[in-house]
Amino acid sequence: MTMKVLVIGGGQNPEHEVSLASAAAVAAALRLGGHAVTTATIDRDGVWRADGIPPGVSPAASLQQALPLLAASDVVFPAVHGALGEDGALAALCALAGVPVVGSALGAGAIGMDKWATKLVAEAVGLRTARGRLVAAEDIGDVEFEGAVVVKPVTAGSSHGVSLVTEEGDLLMALRGAARFDRRILVEEVVHAREIDVAVLREKGGVRWAAPPLEIHAPGLFDTATKYDGTARFTVPAQLDAAATSALKRAAIAMFDALGCDGVARMDFFLTDDGPVLNEVNTMPGLTAASQAPRMFAAAGVDYVDLVGRLVRAAV
Repeated sequence: MTMKVLVIGGGQNPEHEVSLASAAAVAAALRLGGHAVTTATIDRDGVWRADGIPPGVSPAASLQQALPLLAASDVVFPAVHGALGEDGALAALCALAGVPVVGSALGAGAIGMDKWATKLVAEAVGLRTARGRLVAAEDIGDVEFEGAVVVKPVTAGSSHGVSLVTEEGDLLMALRGAARFDRRILVEEVVHAREIDVAVLREKGGVRWAAPPLEIHAPGLFDTATKYDGTARFTVPAQLDAAATSALKRAAIAMFDALGCDGVARMDFFLTDDGPVLNEVNTMPGLTAASQAPRMFAAAGVDYVDLVGRLVRAAV
């Protein structure tokens, strides 16, 4: 069934370029799948760009002129990662407009983007997370922590502002770096374990399932540079025994359900000798064919064009 799909990319956050790549790939795949696709881009300053929107208008005026694009669509595919996109902002806009949207609704997006809230949800459903504490940007001069720690902004994506701190004298600089992205900072103890991701998909009709896990091999901290400079390697399916694979998939689906996710979400874990430890959740993960979630579904026999088509069908 051919549908009119509006694909939105860009966004007002540091993941802007990554989102543009995801949106371009999604739009191309949907066209290959026979859908009628229109596109819109949200610039870094919040201005919407699309056919029919004149240059030089304000964010509010450009959004007003973009609303007919939403109204003319059967479904919206918001391939916007990070704040004011993945956090549920675009899902809320589509809900107010009465247009079906690919991916999770406002609640799941907002909680999934909040690493501290995600930890609380995970622990409530029996999933382990790294020991850590929440720090306000105003209090970073008073923070002390024993041993090596990972410092990260609570709501930033793509590992922006994330630092591994092994020396006490480096902690303040790391906290200041994280505070550039969020006034709330998470400081966690380091978990020495294999890094394993699991993607979960909710199909049309409500059935959800987990793809084969993917293992990340990085020379150090899997930070922003490592994610995009080609130094990290991925193994999918990850070389795991049946018990570990089952435990990871159960944990991923449990978190997917606890947050109330829809569409596709990627759950990132550390695999320890005592089982999975949840690291974080991505409710709109990278969506080029080379991104982690599509690679996992490809390993399950669902190619990229099929995957984005399934996401659109599930939304409608």
